[in-house]
Amino acid sequence: MRFRAAALALVLGSLLGCSQGGFLPGGPHALPAGQLSSLVDSTSHEFGVKPNLIYAVIDAESHGDPAAISRAGAMGIMQLMPATSAQYGVNNPFDPQANIAGGVHYLRDLLHRYHGNVSYALAAYNAGPGLVDAVHGIPAIPETRSYVARITAALH
Repeated sequence: MRFRAAALALVLGSLLGCSQGGFLPGGPHALPAGQLSSLVDSTSHEFGVKPNLIYAVIDAESHGDPAAISRAGAMGIMQLMPATSAQYGVNNPFDPQANIAGGVHYLRDLLHRYHGNVSYALAAYNAGPGLVDAVHGIPAIPETRSYVARITAALH
């Protein structure tokens, strides 16, 4: 019976676009600031990605909610798609430590792929590297353009 309830919650969460706690900073599922800071600092050091970029991506993706689920099926604090989770060895996308490690590893790989171009890496994180490669830049998708603008503004 518990499995059915959990599966139903997962399905309803994906239909509603997020987990039961929503994308509210400090909401019922938000990670405590000290725990988030510790995870971001250690992961930043491990992968060589600036902490302010990691924080900005987390804020844009889930507002710190490790239980977040998007309409597209992205999960966890850094909103990893199932294929990305699998590629980066994230067995439980709702485990904040594993999700942040997988998301930051992916972000580092995108930064390398686009020779340090943060805007292209962010566009690829949001829309996928295939689209960024196809248009040789930021795709003309309003959500992606807004996402890149919002995060780059937060960095400055």
